[in-house]
Amino acid sequence: MSQTTIIVIAVIVVIALLLLLFLLRGRKQHVTLSDTSPAPRPAQPAPRSTQGANESHGVASEATAATGDVSDAPLSGTQPQTNAGDQLTLLKGLGPKAASRLGELGVTRFDQIAAWDDNDVAAIDAQMGTFKGRIARDRWVQQARLLARGEREAFEAQFGKISG
Repeated sequence: MSQTTIIVIAVIVVIALLLLLFLLRGRKQHVTLSDTSPAPRPAQPAPRSTQGANESHGVASEATAATGDVSDAPLSGTQPQTNAGDQLTLLKGLGPKAASRLGELGVTRFDQIAAWDDNDVAAIDAQMGTFKGRIARDRWVQQARLLARGEREAFEAQFGKISG
């Protein structure tokens, strides 16, 4: 083998290793949630029209609520729920993995999802990874509103039979 061939092979191996390290580092950062993030995103937005709901849903600061910008708002109520929450997989298009991701974000109940507005949907959707777009496409908010109110028959008439 000539010296040129050995150098070319060495360069290719180095490039391949760098590419592999880059891909693994990117995947690791994508999969894990970091505690060093500059500003956590809201996970449990409260309805903007109710006064006393702040304690039950967790909301952003008053300044954030006034501007409607929830992207940089600190979380005030995202500690793990003491109760088990609702069976979110009853929502059509929301499987166990998506429910797990929502749980990581502090969303465990239908009333939380039912309270989302367009800004809240955008903020949560941005954190859903491979499930991005599902909230709007599968109409989780509309489904959750019916189930949060206990309107099972209306749910089944609009979205199909509940299996569970």
